[in-house]
Amino acid sequence: MGVLYIVRHGQAPSHAYGPDAAAIGGPGLTDLGFAQARAAGQALARRVPSFHAAFCGDLPRQRATLAGVLEAYPDAPTPIVDPDWNEYTTPELPESDDIYRGGGKPFQDAITRALGEWIDGADTGPETYATYAARTRAAAERAAAAAGSGQNVLVVSSAGSITQLIAQLWGVPDQGWPAMSRTFVNTSITKILVGRRGMTLVSFNEHAHVAGEELFSYR
Repeated sequence: MGVLYIVRHGQAPSHAYGPDAAAIGGPGLTDLGFAQARAAGQALARRVPSFHAAFCGDLPRQRATLAGVLEAYPDAPTPIVDPDWNEYTTPELPESDDIYRGGGKPFQDAITRALGEWIDGADTGPETYATYAARTRAAAERAAAAAGSGQNVLVVSSAGSITQLIAQLWGVPDQGWPAMSRTFVNTSITKILVGRRGMTLVSFNEHAHVAGEELFSYR
């Protein structure tokens, strides 16, 4: 039986969340984000001796987090970049200065409404919700195949994609998925067993390694 360890990326600068994030240069993470990635690597190294393969999306925050985690593994495998692990692109919001300037609840409410419409089939982004859900599952299937029999595989992705996979495995209704992603902690760890019956989620959003005030963040 193989195992997938899926790590959410560390804290990223605000510019890392735009539609052109993959093309933007820079470090990909804040100083806190790099510290979180290293802490996640150290936590994993205490219980996982080695990884057979390591995957991430092509977003800078995902690549940088994977590099930070793998610092704890001197004989780490060469990272495999799989863009299907990328986060969804946030649907366009109404052009309202109040929403963007105020932030907080008005901004979150606008995002929630936009995601709900997208899930229902609205053409508000570069891909449909159905396409996003399908590519997330396909990426997970490829990582699971790499786990084979008795292999450990590391994946670094984003909260939306990790919880999208969890929602599929647990049969969570599509409209209930976005609320799950808002609970995920930066560099939290999700563990999935891979066996004859497919993928089985055994733990998610583990974050004891960043539970202290100095390392904890949601975004």
